Amino acid sequence: MKAAGGRTTQREDSCRILGIDPGTIHCGYGVLEAQRGAFMRPRYIECGVLELNPRQPLSERLVALAHDLREVLSELAPDEVALESLYHGVNAQSALRLGHARGVIMLVIAEAKLPLHEYPPATVKRTVAGNGRAQKVEVQRLVSYRCGLQQPPPLDASDALALALCHAQQRSLIHAAAARRSTTKPAVSPPRDSR
Repeated sequence: MKAAGGRTTQREDSCRILGIDPGTIHCGYGVLEAQRGAFMRPRYIECGVLELNPRQPLSERLVALAHDLREVLSELAPDEVALESLYHGVNAQSALRLGHARGVIMLVIAEAKLPLHEYPPATVKRTVAGNGRAQKVEVQRLVSYRCGLQQPPPLDASDALALALCHAQQRSLIHAAAARRSTTKPAVSPPRDSR
């Protein structure tokens, strides 16, 4: 099935998930393909970092971010997107810049009419590393292992893959719960004797 612009829509048996680690200089992305409703290891597709020129004004970097992200969407045809939500551990200036990048990313995703799911960093770390306070290098190592990569990706790309892994696991849990509910029949009481 093709969507407007030739993008392949959701596949029958799998879902392609794009994870995005937002930034105004380095924006990580990672794509995995997960089997629908299965607890199988997602298949690694691609990851990388969108590099934005720090010497350019922020407004020009945001335009470049939108352009580059549209290219990623066009080339990799994701079905869903996982984005890191804002967190409290950054200073006000960094939070504002990160908010600008997230706004551009959300706009591009909305234009593409893709479902967007947001996860806090602690949830992603807990899902991937078993510890919500895991260090970036630990997450990078575990992402490399879980994706079957020979070389660890750059930190921004591994954070993006961690987001995609987190979303793949959440999807599997939701599908498993829905399948259990649909196969569980309510207990039927025997008919009451009317005597």
